[in-house]
Order: sequence, then C-alpha cells, then structure tokens
Amino acid sequence: MRVLVTGASGWIGSAVVPGLIGAGHQVVGLARSDASADALTAAGAEVLRGTLDDLDTVRGGAAASDGVIHLAFKHDVAFSGDFQGAADTDRLVVEALGETLTDSGRPLVIASGTGLPWPESGRLLTERDGHGPGLPDAAANSGPATRAATAELALSYASRGVRASVVRLPPTNYGEGDPGFLSALVAIAREKGVSGYIGDGANRWPAVHRLDSAHLFRLAVEKAPAGSTLHAVADEGVPLREIAGVIGRRLDLPVVSVPSEEASAHFGWLADYVATDVPASSTLTRELTGWRPTRPGLLEDLDEGHYFTAPPA
Repeated sequence: MRVLVTGASGWIGSAVVPGLIGAGHQVVGLARSDASADALTAAGAEVLRGTLDDLDTVRGGAAASDGVIHLAFKHDVAFSGDFQGAADTDRLVVEALGETLTDSGRPLVIASGTGLPWPESGRLLTERDGHGPGLPDAAANSGPATRAATAELALSYASRGVRASVVRLPPTNYGEGDPGFLSALVAIAREKGVSGYIGDGANRWPAVHRLDSAHLFRLAVEKAPAGSTLHAVADEGVPLREIAGVIGRRLDLPVVSVPSEEASAHFGWLADYVATDVPASSTLTRELTGWRPTRPGLLEDLDEGHYFTAPPA
C-alpha cells in the first residue's frame, strides 16, 4: 500500500513510518519543516511538503494514496493556550480526508484518546464506550469535546464507503526519548525536590509503549473493519502513586501526597492530567486485530533509567 501519514516525524509517527516500510508499504509523510522532511527521507519515506492548514495539499496526498493514517495535531498551539483552535483545525483535516476518500473503500485511520471527556470517569473504558447519545458536542467551547466529536465524524465515513477506524491512545505513550507526561513528571519532581501524586494516588493512567502503539496503527490501516474503534492500551491502569514511587526512588527523593487544593501550584499545567482516573481496556482490539503488546510495561520501562539520565534542558 501507498500510505499517507500526517505527523510522520512526530513521537509516534517516527515509529509508525519504519514499521510500515518494514512491512513492505510505501510511505508518504506530510512535512511542515526541512528538519521533518530530512528525517522522513532518512527513514526511506517520500515527502509531501505542507501543513495541516494546507487542506488542498492534504486532499491531494490522500487522493494519491491507498490509505491514510492521521496522527498530526497542533500540540504547540494547544499547549500555548489555544486547544480549541488546534482541535478545530484537526476537525477540518479529518473532514477533508474523509470527503476525499468517500466511496473509495480505502482506509482512513485517525488518532484519538482514551482520556477525552466521556460521560463517566473511573470506570474501565472499552472500545464500545464513547459512542452515541451523551457525547460532548463539537460546538461546545471545549477542545477535548471537539476532539471526541471529530473521532465520531471519522467513523461516520464508514457508511460512505471509507474503511474508517479510530485508534484511541492512552495519556502516555512511553519509551526512550519520550517528550510527554512522564518526562514532565520527572522534571517537576526534580524542580520541587519531591515526587508527588494527588490525594491517595489511586487514580489510574492506561499506558502503552510507543512501538506497540505504532504496530497497532499498521494493523489498523491494513485490516481494521470499517467503523472500528481500537484501543492502543497495554497497561489498563497504573496508579499514579506507583509512578511517583519509581520516580522518587530513581531520583532519591521523598514520595509525597499533594493535597488537591495545592495540585495546580505543584504540577502546573499537568495538574488536571495527574488527577485523571481513566482506566481502559484493549480486549476487543486484541480479539479483532490480533494485536499483542510486546514491550515492557510502563513501570518497568520507567525503572530502566532512561527518563533519569540527565536533567531536562
């Protein structure tokens, strides 16, 4: 297959691309910078220059491909305070991809999240959850709500001749070089001199190694049935106090409970994520696709030491 990948040089995309190429597929990666283009060329992919705002370029790339994996998201915009703007752009891209692939029978795989605002929290989320009545409205003034609605938009193209599927990613896709939440927790622990969790720390994060999630994206574009929701979840739910415990031991710092009223001051922008309790299952995904995570679990990977080799720049 000739597969268009957006976000191809990102944290997950840079694992998806070699996985696809290794399986015999041809990859075309959307690149917005010279650095991204160079990385894709070095990986053996073809480069399509453009950004998520270049909808004509996105449509052209999709039209010339046998399938699409959409991973890109304006994280820089989202974390600078305009999550809604980033989510709105993402919705326009998914709409452009879906319209281009309509009546083609070709696959469209998009990335979503297990940590989006579902009607219930704290209950084990399955692939059947998060659909139908009760979902947040895309028009609501909430970027996460828009992202959830965008995933449903993508799945709606299954009734229009697109082999559309959604891969929900957990809050952390860990591994060596991880720029995400675990690295941020380590940095906060170094800064504060303690490794913290909120309250009793019993709230849970599902997790997956990025190489395992990359494998699921390949399986999805190859064979996921139209309308499938898949969970890239290896660990169903790791208690935050256990994560804090490994960080504290590796940094030789006290492990402490942070009162909820002090969470924002202690964790900053990460406070809401540290408080999240979003366990998730991948049982149905494994049955449907044959996907089997093979990498170390989150705590084992965290304890390998690569998160602690040097202080953040």
